[in-house]
Amino acid sequence: MQLEILNPKNTTKLTFTAIDFETATAYHPCSVGIVTVENGIITDEFVTLIKPPNNEYNPYTIQVHGIYPHHTVNAKTFLQVYPEIEKRLKNKVVVAHNESFDRNVLIKSMAINGLHYEDLNIANRWECTVKIYKAKGIKPTKLSDCCREMKIQLNHHEALSDARACARLYLMK
Repeated sequence: MQLEILNPKNTTKLTFTAIDFETATAYHPCSVGIVTVENGIITDEFVTLIKPPNNEYNPYTIQVHGIYPHHTVNAKTFLQVYPEIEKRLKNKVVVAHNESFDRNVLIKSMAINGLHYEDLNIANRWECTVKIYKAKGIKPTKLSDCCREMKIQLNHHEALSDARACARLYLMK
């Protein structure tokens, strides 16, 4: 992975982790993308497919992200992927676009698997680029709209691309 300076004009040198989940049904993830930023530089990227319970999908979510059951039939479950998520989120400032959605996916997936959100030692509410860009007057505030406005490349509904775009938006706030 090549290190990338996200915002060379940024004098505050932010350190945080951006995350994006794609879901199969309701709050059951089928993919996660996580981007770690230290002092304004991407230092780690992680993406994986996740096998949802019973490998079941809502047809609408498939239309949104293009992930089908045959993509995740042999993928690891949330519980198997969780150690990678934990090591990237624990004790960090977490950022997401529409943070309540991604936070709820994490909280519910952890609870279903007997894991405790408070063990991550992260905020009950994360930093939210929707709220930040809404306050700047950008409308609508979908990730694709914010990225178009800020000239950020995006392959929308691909978890790593979404997490990377969210990280860039957060640094450009």
